[in-house]
Amino acid sequence: MAGALAGSLLLAACGASGSASPKSPKSTAVASVAGKVPQKYLSKGSLTVAEDASYAPNEFFAKDGKTIIGMDADLARALGGAMGLKVDVVNASFDSILPGLASGKYDLGISSFTDTRQREKTVDFVTYFKAGTAFFEKAHGGPPVTGLSSLCGLRVAIEKGTTQAEDAQAQSAKCTAAGEKPVTVEIFPDQGSANLALMSGRADVAMADSPLAYYQAKQSKGALEVVGPTYGAAPYGIAIGKNSKLDQAVLAALEHLMSSGQYHSILAKWGVANGAITGPVVNGAES
Repeated sequence: MAGALAGSLLLAACGASGSASPKSPKSTAVASVAGKVPQKYLSKGSLTVAEDASYAPNEFFAKDGKTIIGMDADLARALGGAMGLKVDVVNASFDSILPGLASGKYDLGISSFTDTRQREKTVDFVTYFKAGTAFFEKAHGGPPVTGLSSLCGLRVAIEKGTTQAEDAQAQSAKCTAAGEKPVTVEIFPDQGSANLALMSGRADVAMADSPLAYYQAKQSKGALEVVGPTYGAAPYGIAIGKNSKLDQAVLAALEHLMSSGQYHSILAKWGVANGAITGPVVNGAES
C-alpha cells in the first residue's frame, strides 16, 4: 500500500492529478514596463525562465508531462507579457538554476528561491512572495517533530540545494555537540524523490517550503500530515543574472501585476494567497 501511495503522490507532484490548465495567463505589454527592458531582450523578443518542475503547487508538470504550470510558471508568463516578451519556461534541477543564470544559459530563475545574502553574491533577486519551512511526515504514528531541535536521530528527506538542507545539516552538528544522535540528512535531486523516500519509509520526516508541504499533505488524501510549527518565514526572489540589467524591468512588471490585481489572482488560483507581499524590492534578503 505504501508503494501505491508513494506513486500517486509523485504523480500529484508532477501534475498528473488536478485540473489546472497549462495555458498561459493573458497579459498585454505595458509601455512603462517595456521601456525598462534592456535592448538585447527586446531584440530577442523572449525570456528563458528556469524552474524545477517538482515543487507543486509552485512549479510542476501539467497532465501532458511537458508543460510547466503552477504559481511561479503563471507569474513568469505574466511578467513576460507585461514586458512585451514571450516566455519559455524550461525544467532544470534546482541546484543548476543559479549557475545557469550566472553563465547566461537562463534569463530568469523563478523556482521558489529563498532570497538569501549568500545567494545574492552570485545573482540578484526581486522579492515576490513569503514562505517558511514546514515539516511533514506519514500520518498517524510519525515521530513527534516540533522543530529543528527534535530532528536528532531522525532520517530527514530534503531536496538538494535548498535552505532546508542547510538547516538540517546545521542542526545535525548541534545534535552531536549536545551528545545526541546526529540527523541523517537524506538529500535527493528533486522534491518528488524526497516525497517517495518519505512514503516508502526510507525517511522519518521531510522538510520543504510551507506551500509545498501543505499541498503534498492535501494531495496525499490523509497519508501525510504537516507537523510542528512553520519556521523561518523569508522572501522568495525572482533570480536574475548579475550582468543582465533586467532587475528594474522585472521589478516594474511585478509592481504592475500587483496594482492590476493579476498577481493576487494567480496566487489565489494556486491556494497560496497567504504568502502575498505588497512591497517587492531588489535584493531583500533578511538573512
